[in-house]
Amino acid sequence: MVEVACSGLLFDLDGVLVDSTPAVARVWSGWAIEHGFEPEEIVSRAHGRPSITTIREVLPSADHEAENRKVEQGEIADTGGVVPLPGARELLDSLPGDRWAIVTSCTRALAEVRLRAAGLPIPLRLLTCDDVRNGKPDPEPYLKGAALLGVPAPKCLVFEDAPAGIRAGKAAGALVVAFRTTAPDSELEEAGADWIVSGCNSLSVLKSIHGSDAVRLSLNEK
Repeated sequence: MVEVACSGLLFDLDGVLVDSTPAVARVWSGWAIEHGFEPEEIVSRAHGRPSITTIREVLPSADHEAENRKVEQGEIADTGGVVPLPGARELLDSLPGDRWAIVTSCTRALAEVRLRAAGLPIPLRLLTCDDVRNGKPDPEPYLKGAALLGVPAPKCLVFEDAPAGIRAGKAAGALVVAFRTTAPDSELEEAGADWIVSGCNSLSVLKSIHGSDAVRLSLNEK
């Protein structure tokens, strides 16, 4: 068990709070097949980054905005199997509402659809790919997420499941807790995760530190 204190908590969405893996795989696999790509490769490449980034990489001459709208519409329409990950609801309920935010590579419309489908609260502060110029692994999303809380990024804990997101959090100067929901430990370690845990059910919120605005967490690294 490890105890960590922070002034702000920044959560990725898919693979951290919400399991949307079946829906993501269905939509991206269909898109990959339509364009003659290997579905498994495209699904892996797309995870944890804005969808338009993947589209630009694999279809450099396409109408990127049109293709991105097609993928987004497919993901918004497909909420089958979108559920909260174990412990996510309990963890969020135990946190002060002004101390946490979601920082996701989804669009705002898609993020809200998935949160509702999973029965999770839409936070007071939600930062999406619509709010940044440079997506993960660039630090911009987590720098802006920390700013939404009014906290410097180095005083925040970032919770991520994808190497691109881990790199974004580390580049912003934050400490990063990685979840084993998507990638193997070797990839999480290579990306720079400070701790690796199974998921939200490996975290416990302890009492806030007296005389400060910090939140103290217990991490079970097993």
